[in-house]
Amino acid sequence: MSEQDDHRPRGFRSAAWFGPDDRNGFMHRSWMKNQGTPDHMFDGRPVIGICNTWSELTPCNGHFRHIAVHVKRGVLEAGGFPVEFPVMSLGETLLRPTAMLFRNLASMEVEETIRANPIDGVVLLCGCDKTTPALVMGAASCDLPTIVVSGGPMLNGKYRGSDIGSGTNLFSMSEDVRAGRMTRREFMEAESCMSRSPGHCMTMGTASTMASMVEALGLTLPQNAAIPAVDSRRLVLAQDSGRRIVEMVREDLRLSKILDRRSFENAIRVNAAIGGSTNAVIHLLAMAGRCEIALTLDDFDRIGREVPLLVDLMPSGRFLMEDFYYAGGLPVVLRRLGGLLHGDARTVSGKALAETFAEAPCWNDEVIRPLERPVREKAGIAVLRGNLAPNGAIIKPSAASPALLVHRGRAIVFEGLSDFRARIDDPALDVDESSVLVMRGVGLKGHPGMPEVGNMPLPRKLLERGVRDMVRLSDARMSGTAYGTVILHVAPEAAAGGPLALVETGDMIEIDVPNGRLHLDVSDATLAARRQRRDAPSAAPATGYERLYLQHIMQPDTGADFDFLVGRRGAAVADNAH
Repeated sequence: MSEQDDHRPRGFRSAAWFGPDDRNGFMHRSWMKNQGTPDHMFDGRPVIGICNTWSELTPCNGHFRHIAVHVKRGVLEAGGFPVEFPVMSLGETLLRPTAMLFRNLASMEVEETIRANPIDGVVLLCGCDKTTPALVMGAASCDLPTIVVSGGPMLNGKYRGSDIGSGTNLFSMSEDVRAGRMTRREFMEAESCMSRSPGHCMTMGTASTMASMVEALGLTLPQNAAIPAVDSRRLVLAQDSGRRIVEMVREDLRLSKILDRRSFENAIRVNAAIGGSTNAVIHLLAMAGRCEIALTLDDFDRIGREVPLLVDLMPSGRFLMEDFYYAGGLPVVLRRLGGLLHGDARTVSGKALAETFAEAPCWNDEVIRPLERPVREKAGIAVLRGNLAPNGAIIKPSAASPALLVHRGRAIVFEGLSDFRARIDDPALDVDESSVLVMRGVGLKGHPGMPEVGNMPLPRKLLERGVRDMVRLSDARMSGTAYGTVILHVAPEAAAGGPLALVETGDMIEIDVPNGRLHLDVSDATLAARRQRRDAPSAAPATGYERLYLQHIMQPDTGADFDFLVGRRGAAVADNAH
């Protein structure tokens, strides 16, 4: 061993593994060398972990190995040592019973993998819905220098001369088949037309929303949210991010130095302006909890409700993410929101947020509207409270029918998914367009996992009569690609003893979105009597991870994290066991 090797730099966290010239240092370096790593890579340069959620079972993330190659190039260019590692990949399209059941599990794996290994900074490769919050949550609990690289949206779907959007048009075409306006053959033909390139949903679904949220939070380089997955500029951004994370380690620019209250208030306003997914509420709350930043459900109502909808994208509008990028992407939205944002919030670029969008031109005012000509006024997520949701429920007004935002209707109650599917198309179902479809037992504990079934399909007999929307209410979530007058995340959920468990078919429910009210028109005495005679729902004994989940899951109004995971634990780890 040379004299230079005898004095390896010990400035970074990884030096505790690779720096010593004792038995353990020998072991750590020697085993890494079996992959062809040369000795000079252990000279004290920053070790950058590339946290990869690639999986062929997560189609949105199926191209991530190629993106990781470009991140590595950037790390090497900047004098870092890139090491790629896998973590649990959460695919929304295939994973059952729901990807949300495993978000916290993935976050635990991310946190423990980062902490347990010789990593000085981390690049998070995120794409499909839950991968972004899971990775950010895990990294936030460790609090090392971190940058996010999203996988990007698919190209626009193309079907018979028109653009079609993933999720949004799937739901609408499915309803057209049920109503007899589209043949099954036409429906099947659209299948390959919708998903025609690598990437995640190209609507403003949860994946696009969360990619926008991490950019608004300052955790990515500009334009991360919108560059299509197959556009070469996505790879350039990945390489630039690899270079930047090395600089961040040298600057000790950790997550706790970037994310603060201002960052999350910016994200709430941006979510309103882009017509973002309702899922952003539950994920931002959880991410804030890991960062030890006080954020509540009411903040979304107070901060975001008055923000206008500027981005004309499905499901709230007409266009798709490819159009959004060509129009200028998220930096244009940030610039147009201007004074509504905390421009002095920090970002991973080392600049204040305002500096990152100061020169952002808009190339299409129809896709990204000026403030004075929005798609819709006051488009933010609305929080509803009342005797039916004491801890809150949410609705996305930009995707709802304006005429139904103030409504009174008769409840039609379904006990979970099986009951709903068995009865919704029954011609004898006593339902009309003024009814309120209520489904319970589909929350975090009830399902478990809170699946995206809140946008319940309408009864076939009403579809055939031309009805296109009804008020729907549940303790479930809704896909970010979905639309309609859908009230979600009712808290506490029915399985946790919430009043939703006491609703009976025929009860009158009042919705007043402008005034934030959700009321069950039943007396307190009647509800108390119902609670006395209601049997607790029976469930099969939970084992394994599901048991841990049911014991520790928090309700949606606080982010649905595990109670023992909230907060930072840092990156300190016990000494070597060898």
